[in-house]
Amino acid sequence: MFTGIITDIGTIRDIRRQTGRESGDTRVEVYSGYDFSNLDIGTSVSHSGACMTIVEKNSDEKGQWFGVDVSDESLSKTTMGDWAIGEKINLERALTGKDELGGHLVTGHVDGVGTLVFREEAAGSLKLTFAAPTKLMFGIASKGSITIDGVSLTVNEVFGNSFTVNIIPYTADATTLGSLQQRDKVNLEIDLIARYVARYLENIKGRHAG
Repeated sequence: MFTGIITDIGTIRDIRRQTGRESGDTRVEVYSGYDFSNLDIGTSVSHSGACMTIVEKNSDEKGQWFGVDVSDESLSKTTMGDWAIGEKINLERALTGKDELGGHLVTGHVDGVGTLVFREEAAGSLKLTFAAPTKLMFGIASKGSITIDGVSLTVNEVFGNSFTVNIIPYTADATTLGSLQQRDKVNLEIDLIARYVARYLENIKGRHAG
């Protein structure tokens, strides 16, 4: 579980297809500024909104890095399949019992991929408009929470299959959102409460229909 408050921006060190394994996973290696003394193998880290497990850690002349194995399912359902060496990604370590819940509860399970369709300056901040898959719009509401590339944000407005958010200068600098350009793809996770409310209503509707 995560909060959507980014704690590091990592850099993709390497991406390579694993060979000789039935799973066919892809190994992704990431440079990070985290304290590696307590970043253990098996630790969960959100990678631009996608929860992955650390399976390796090491260092080279450029710094410390860790590796994760990414399944074909994750590559196809997130933006991870489009990542390239040198790309910057948002990182967040999993919650502990002592952490402050500064954003909202985030699972790290990406619901779909959105596209930035418009970017504009708004009173010193950035106003970003994203198109989202139709199947996710039920969980995107004005003043509700959404996670974009792992960042917890508040939805401003909703229009059909699109929505807007405002990015303050701090968030633009402390995450990868400030560098997004038109047509860039992002990982989206809808609010956890919205997901469960929708499921509850589906069950109620099903009972009445029966």
